[in-house]
Amino acid sequence: METRELRYFVAVAEELHFGRAAQRLGISQPPLSRAIGGLERRLGTVLLERGSRGVTLTGAGAVLLREARAALDAVEAAERRTRRAALAATGSPAVVLAAKAGASGELLAKLLDAYAAERGAVAVDVVLCGPGEQAEVLRNGRADVALLHRPFDDTTGFDTEDLHTEGQVAILPAGHPLSARPHVRLAEVTDLPGLPLPRWPRPDGTFPDGPGPKVRDHTQLTQLIALGRACAVIPESGRIGLGEGLAAVPVPDAPVVTTVIAWPPHSRSTAVAGLVRAATSL
Repeated sequence: METRELRYFVAVAEELHFGRAAQRLGISQPPLSRAIGGLERRLGTVLLERGSRGVTLTGAGAVLLREARAALDAVEAAERRTRRAALAATGSPAVVLAAKAGASGELLAKLLDAYAAERGAVAVDVVLCGPGEQAEVLRNGRADVALLHRPFDDTTGFDTEDLHTEGQVAILPAGHPLSARPHVRLAEVTDLPGLPLPRWPRPDGTFPDGPGPKVRDHTQLTQLIALGRACAVIPESGRIGLGEGLAAVPVPDAPVVTTVIAWPPHSRSTAVAGLVRAATSL
C-alpha cells in the first residue's frame, strides 16, 4: 500500500462521505473513488459500504483505519525526526519534551534542572499539551520524549520508566459543602448536582456526550470550577498553584496516577537517554 492510498482512505473513513473527503484532500471525486476501489480489490475485501444513506465502515475497514493512522503517524514522525537530526548535525542540537499543561509542574522543573547539569546536555524545547495529547505528539514525531500519566494516557508502543505515583483530589469551588470534608468518595464527586465533570476532547477533536462543559485546557477548567459550573478529579500534584476560589479534597478511592517518562523504542538519541537518566535519578 502507498501512503497516498492510506491518506485517501483515512479521509473517506473519517468523513464517511466521498464528496467531503475529496474536498478535504483537494482532489476531484472520481480519482478518489477509483483509488479506494483499487485498494479494496488489492486487499480482497470491502472496506466501505456505499448505500443510499451514506458510507459506513466494514469491520475490515475499521481495522485499516486504525492501522493506517498509525502508519501515517510513523511516516510523519520519521520525517520530523530526520529533519531534527539534520538540524542537530549543523550545530543546533535540541530535544523536544512533551508534557501536559498544568500537570507535573514541579517534576518537570526538577527534571530540566537535573538534565541541564549533565555533561553534554543540549537545549530542551518543552511542548505543553492538552489532556491526552502528549502520546499523540510523541507518536507523530513532534516530540522525542514525553511525560505521560497512566491510566489516562496510552503508553502502548513506547518504552517507559515509572517516575511517580500519586492519589487524586477533587477540585471544588471554595465554600462548597464538600470542600470542608477531610476526604470524599469518588461517587460523591461524579454525581454532584450542578457541578458536572468536564468533557475533554477526544483525539479526533470531538467531545463525548454529557452534561459537563467542554474544556480544552487547565485554565478553562479552573475558571469554570471557580464560577461554580464544574468540578474535577485530578492527580494530587495538580493542587499546587491553585488560585483563589478553589478547594482540593483527597479522593482515596480514585485510581492512583503514575507519571512515566516515555520514548520511542527505536530511539538512539543520546539526549533522550540523558533525559531519561536524569528523570529516573529524581
